Amino acid sequence: MEIAASVMERMGGQEAWDGTRFLTWNFFGNRRHLWDKHRGDIRVEGTDRDSGDSYLILMNLNSKQGRAWTNGQEVTEPEALSALLERGEAAWINDSYWLFMPYKLRDPGVTLKHVGAGEMVDGRTAEVLELTFAEVGRTPENRYRVYVAADSGLVEQWDFYRQATDEEPRFQIPWHDWRPHGEILLSADRGENGHTGIGIPDEVPAGAFTSPDPVDWEALVPAAEEDGE
Repeated sequence: MEIAASVMERMGGQEAWDGTRFLTWNFFGNRRHLWDKHRGDIRVEGTDRDSGDSYLILMNLNSKQGRAWTNGQEVTEPEALSALLERGEAAWINDSYWLFMPYKLRDPGVTLKHVGAGEMVDGRTAEVLELTFAEVGRTPENRYRVYVAADSGLVEQWDFYRQATDEEPRFQIPWHDWRPHGEILLSADRGENGHTGIGIPDEVPAGAFTSPDPVDWEALVPAAEEDGE
């Protein structure tokens, strides 16, 4: 818990994280997200890999209510709408964890274990934390190991185990390219992939969470944040 707390402080602190309201990012070039962390509203835009259909989902994570469109046409049939809202929530759960996981080390239901000192794939030393889950999230059977680099104090590697009992991780990926965004730090580099379009705007356009009208995503990413200044 002390290590997890030190990571939070290194990233800006709990108060800064709690005070951050609007966040946007492009998940590996596949999906665009806009999230009102205080109200629970999300906007998810993407293209289905199999069908090629575009989709837009506007919903509230707390009420589970919202609207959805495919190829520009609103989906109103109850079952189809329910499926799209479920898809939007699932995409947000997955994609947000890949960006904000270090901020969630001390979430309720997370069990932390200090494995000890270890070496990352890049050869640097780190303190290794192991995460298991007590009936939280959609994949409580997973197990993670996160590496808090000795030189930076930040999470800089993530080992993913599909089953908590697995001996070998399914993958080991870096968490590099830490940059300031607003009052906090976020990491974009995931090795072969990476997040783009990360921004913490002070405000969002009217209707961003309620209207299918296009959003100017570039305007939501301050130039200084995009450039890493």
